[in-house]
Amino acid sequence: MLQAPYSTATVSRTLIDSLIRFGLVALLATFCFQIFRPFMNLLVWSVILAITLYPLQVRLRGRVFAGDGRTATLIIVLVIAIVLVPTYLLGTALIESMEQAMAIARRGEFHIPPPPEALAGWPLVGRRLHDAWAMAATDAASLMERLGPQIKAASLTVLGAIGGVGVGLLVFVGALIIAGIIMAYGEQGTRSAVRIATRITGPERGPRLTALCTATIRAVAQGVVGIAFIQMLLIGVAFVLKGVPGAGLLALAVLLLGIMQLPATLITIPVILLVFASEGASATNIVFAIYVFIAGLADNVLKPLMLGRGVDVPMPVILVGALGGMVTGGVIGLFIGPIVLAVGYQLFWQWVDEPLPRIELEPRSNADITGG
Repeated sequence: MLQAPYSTATVSRTLIDSLIRFGLVALLATFCFQIFRPFMNLLVWSVILAITLYPLQVRLRGRVFAGDGRTATLIIVLVIAIVLVPTYLLGTALIESMEQAMAIARRGEFHIPPPPEALAGWPLVGRRLHDAWAMAATDAASLMERLGPQIKAASLTVLGAIGGVGVGLLVFVGALIIAGIIMAYGEQGTRSAVRIATRITGPERGPRLTALCTATIRAVAQGVVGIAFIQMLLIGVAFVLKGVPGAGLLALAVLLLGIMQLPATLITIPVILLVFASEGASATNIVFAIYVFIAGLADNVLKPLMLGRGVDVPMPVILVGALGGMVTGGVIGLFIGPIVLAVGYQLFWQWVDEPLPRIELEPRSNADITGG
């Protein structure tokens, strides 16, 4: 009688050992994730920035400094200066404007001109805007008393948004510093990424998926910066031609908001209200308001045209990934979403294109066919 090579006890012991090892590995992975979790956003941002800026380091390497570390340091210092200097100038200008407005309010010199009669003829909201404007021009104190709760809520919202922008700016600067460290070891990092992807997906897919993820991040980053720059030009030219005070700083603010994926309407709508309050609703001001408002929404049209260029994935996949990722994960999701969808798209079609296994049937004899 033949004996089984493995007894039931041996199989059970092996299964228990495997389950114990799996449980310990899962427990270790859980603890590692909990420790890493507070720094996840910062490190993900660092990797995104490092991948985006690394081609610039490759171009400058050997021309300015010989080592990767010095070249990466130079790039990061320049980027931080480009971000912080306009932010400082914009913050200083806003503080000075607020101080001047408070001084005018204390002296009682603030005066709202009466509304133009043509405003009442606007459809739907014209009469309400005319009445509210007329009350503000004749009895601003009563209007402020009526709108006090709404103004307080709006002020708290604006202060919260400003605080969020400040915290986001600090995180961005910290991510830039860590990105510089990653860029200093860019070649080792590239090899490590390829090794990890190869270990997970195999030697054929690993390098291709690594290149796809890198190209997707760079395409989205270039698209975001390009869209923000175009929007800054569209809005900034209108501000300069109209003679808006601080037009250059406001245009830089539009650029920073576009890079941070915040709506440019945070700048355009207050400027439109300021122009109407100071100059009235003339035909020129109405054309200016319509143009600036549309330019503030231009990113919604430019994103489908510029995101995903140069990536071996259809543009709708990148666009859907960017929009869906931004809805679910914020600004980081803008980059993570396209990567996940692009990798999933490639893996799906590689699976579809794999040849099906050929099943060869043994020929049946005549006896089997006739049943003889």
